[in-house]
Amino acid sequence: MSRVSKSLKNAKVGVFFFIVSIFVQFFSRKIFLDNLGDEFIGLETTLRSVLGFLNLAELGIGTAIGFTLYKPIFDKNHKEINKIIALLGVLYKRIGYIIIGVGVITSLFFPLIFNDTSFTLVLIYFVFYTLLFSTLLSYFANYHQSLLGADQKGYIIQGYVQTLIIVRVILQAIVAIYLKEFYVYIVLELIFSIIYSVLLRKKVKKEYPWLIINSTEKAEIIKEYPDIIKKIKQVFVHKMGSFVKNGTDNILIAVLVTLESVAFFGNYQLILTKLGGLVKMAFAGTGSAVGNLIAEDNQQNIKKVFWELMAIQFFIAGFFSMILYFTMEPFILLWLGAKYIMAKTTLLLLIANFFIYQISSTVERFKNAYGLYQDTWAAASEAILNLGISFVCGSIWGIDGVITGTLVSLILMVVIWKPYFLYKNGFHKSVWLYWKGVLPLVVIFSTSAMLVNYIISYMPYDREASNFLDWTLYATKITAIVSVIYGGTLFVFNNGFKVFVYRMRDLVAKKLIRK
Repeated sequence: MSRVSKSLKNAKVGVFFFIVSIFVQFFSRKIFLDNLGDEFIGLETTLRSVLGFLNLAELGIGTAIGFTLYKPIFDKNHKEINKIIALLGVLYKRIGYIIIGVGVITSLFFPLIFNDTSFTLVLIYFVFYTLLFSTLLSYFANYHQSLLGADQKGYIIQGYVQTLIIVRVILQAIVAIYLKEFYVYIVLELIFSIIYSVLLRKKVKKEYPWLIINSTEKAEIIKEYPDIIKKIKQVFVHKMGSFVKNGTDNILIAVLVTLESVAFFGNYQLILTKLGGLVKMAFAGTGSAVGNLIAEDNQQNIKKVFWELMAIQFFIAGFFSMILYFTMEPFILLWLGAKYIMAKTTLLLLIANFFIYQISSTVERFKNAYGLYQDTWAAASEAILNLGISFVCGSIWGIDGVITGTLVSLILMVVIWKPYFLYKNGFHKSVWLYWKGVLPLVVIFSTSAMLVNYIISYMPYDREASNFLDWTLYATKITAIVSVIYGGTLFVFNNGFKVFVYRMRDLVAKKLIRK
C-alpha cells in the first residue's frame, strides 16, 4: 500500500470513528449524568486529569521515537527498528515505574483533596487504581503501537481503540441504567484495556513477524541514541506546557470549586474538544506539506502558503466561535437541561480560548516544521503562568478564574511570543510583518461579529419552548448569516482567503468534469 493510500485510509477510518464517537459520547453523557450523578462523573473526570498529570513523564518520548522510526522503516532496516523499539521499551518501563511511585504518593493526599465528597475513600481509591492500572498497560505492554503509527498504519490502532471504546461505553451505559453500580462501571474500563492489549500484540506480531516483542536490551541502549534523548527533553517541555493548558483545569476546579462543577464544565469541554478535534483532523495532512514546503526553501511560496493558512484558520476560528456563542446554551438546555447551563462569562472565556487555539495553529505548524523546539523556557513559563494565575483567580472567581489563567497565558506566550520566535528564527524577518498581516484579520472578525450580533438580535428564539428541530433550524439560519457576512467580508478584503476559495472552486470543478 502506497503512502498516499495509507494516508487516505487513516483519514477515512479517523473520520468514520470521529462521527460515531460523537454520537455515542453525547448520548452516553446524558445517561451517565442522570444515572450515576454529577458528583461521580466529576470525580471520575478529576481522577483522569490527575492521571493525565502523571503521564507528563511520557510526553516527548513517543513523538521523538516516532520521528526516528521513519528512515529505518523506509529502508526496511529491521535490525535498527528492533533496536529503536527496544529503546522505547526501556524508556517506557522506566516511566511506568515512576508513574506507579508518583501515583501512590499522590493517592496519599486523597483524604485531603476529597474531604468534602459523599463518596467513601474505598470507592475513590478503587476508581483511581483501576484507571492507573489501565494506563500502565500502555507503558509495559502496548508501546509497540508506536511502530504502527510511524508506518502510517494508525488506522489499525484507531480501529481497535475506537471499536472497543464504543462497545465499552455502551456496556457502561447499560450498567448505569439498570445497575447504577459504580464499581462495575469502572471495572469495564480495565477489562477492555486488557482486551485491547492482547489484540494489539497479536496484530503487531502478525504485521511485523520479525519484530522482537520482548527485547532483552538493557538501559545501556540509551547511550547509543543521544540525539533522541536530546529531542525528547525539548519536546517534553513543550508537551508539558500544552498539558498544563489543557489538562489542569479540571483538577483546579475540583480543588477550588466542587466535583459537581467539574461535570458541568466537562459538558462544555466535550463540545469544544470534539469541535477542535474535527478541525485538527481536517488539517492533519498540512504538517508534512509545510515541512516539504520549507525544505524547498522558496521564500515567496512559504509566505504565500503561510498567509493562506492564516486566513483559513481565522475563518474557521471566527466561524465556529460566533455559531457557538449563539447556539451552545440552547443546545445544552435541550441535551442536558437548564441545570447544566453555566454563566455567560464562562461561555465567552471558553470561546476566547478556542479562538486563540485555532488562529495560533498556523504559527505552531510552521514552528514545528522548522524544528524550533529550543525555546523550552517559553513552554515552562507558559505552564507556570497558567497554573499560578488560574489558582489565584480561581480562588476568587471560581471556574471563570481558572479559565482566565489559561487565557492570559495563551495571550502572552502563544499570541505574542511564538510569532516573534518563528519570524526571528524561522523566517528571519521582522515580526512586525506578522502583525501587519494579522491586524486586518482581527478587524474583519470583530466587525463581522458585531454585525452578526446586530442581525441575530432581531431573530426571536424561545429556547424554553423549542425542540431539537427548532434548534436545528435556528442554528442553520445563524450558520448561513455568519457564512455570508464573515466569509464574504474575508473574501473581499483578504487575498489569502480569496486564493483559498478560488482553489476550492477549481478542485470542485475538476471533480465534476471528471464525472
